[in-house]
Amino acid sequence: MRKSKRIAAVIMAFLAAASMAACDKAANVETDNESASSAVTESVSESAPSDEAETLPADGVVDILSSWTENADAKKQLTDYVTAVCDESSADFIPVENRIAVFDLDGTLFCETDPNYFDYTMLLYRVTEDPDYKDKASDFEKEVAEKIKTINEGGKAAEGLEVDHGKAVASAFSGMTQEEFNDYIQEFKKQDMPSYDGMKRGDGFYKPMVEVVNYLQMNDFTVYIVSGTDRFIVRGIIDNSPLDIPNRQIIGSDETLVAPDQDDADGLEYVYDDDDKLVLGGKFLIKNLKMNKVTVIAQEIGVQPVLSFGNSTGDSSMAEYVTSNNKYKSLAFMLCCDDTERENGNVEKANKMFDLCKEFDWVPISMKNDWTTIYGDGVTKK
Repeated sequence: MRKSKRIAAVIMAFLAAASMAACDKAANVETDNESASSAVTESVSESAPSDEAETLPADGVVDILSSWTENADAKKQLTDYVTAVCDESSADFIPVENRIAVFDLDGTLFCETDPNYFDYTMLLYRVTEDPDYKDKASDFEKEVAEKIKTINEGGKAAEGLEVDHGKAVASAFSGMTQEEFNDYIQEFKKQDMPSYDGMKRGDGFYKPMVEVVNYLQMNDFTVYIVSGTDRFIVRGIIDNSPLDIPNRQIIGSDETLVAPDQDDADGLEYVYDDDDKLVLGGKFLIKNLKMNKVTVIAQEIGVQPVLSFGNSTGDSSMAEYVTSNNKYKSLAFMLCCDDTERENGNVEKANKMFDLCKEFDWVPISMKNDWTTIYGDGVTKK
């Protein structure tokens, strides 16, 4: 028994020393010995997390942000920030419970348009191609699908399409259980991406941004996705993906859930019984964009985040909420889609975002200049 205790004490002392060295801003980390670095990282990352445990190094041991160019300013600003807020001796130190980061999905973590949003293309498939549903689609769903098709063919988006699309998704999948809906999404994810070789629809994660999420999680940040896409669709995209983010940390546009026999009965009147199983209710509730992102963060997270990652004006309110009147040091990053060789970029749109970053003091991320890869090896744009 005493021998076991001594062994345990030695192990705990080693882990404590490794993690304390990792968070010490003044630590002089040796990086030229890859085997030693890997061993330390493996020891710390495999240890069980606890409130007392220090974080992984923000600036050394292993360069987890390996898909970023060496001199990327956004990378430096992020690592300098994490180093400061993880250092208990720093004036910028942030307690673990307040290390909250919020990420948009489409165009921030995941391919935004090929040729349209994931949820837009899935609705179009559901209404016009799905052999089990296309003959059942309502006139309204067909109208929305036609508007999406117009965009895909180079036309402009119709006014009010964001909300109409949400309504059409809610009705087109009404009656499915959450499990059935997720199964449908998983099957749709297996379709080929039209603009890329070597990539399925579910594979469109930006590798450098996956590294950012992993990096933050290693440093005890809680990561939320706050998307304009339907919440259940975002859950399906994240399921079986490179990201480890639980459903409780996924926020999106919402539709109703009901009991199968609830019909039009109000939830205050209907009593759930042991034979019930929640199904999609068919009614759209809210499009989670712009100011709605701020509201839902306050409602569901209840803590002002300190980091924001987005890519469009739909994320502007979220970025400003994170960086305004925050008692902790905070930053907002915006992706600029300036790569037309490896991604379906839009230089005009990217330049507008660069200008907004200057105006609002956001940190721009250049897909073209800051990333050594976008989707990883084996994926090429047609």
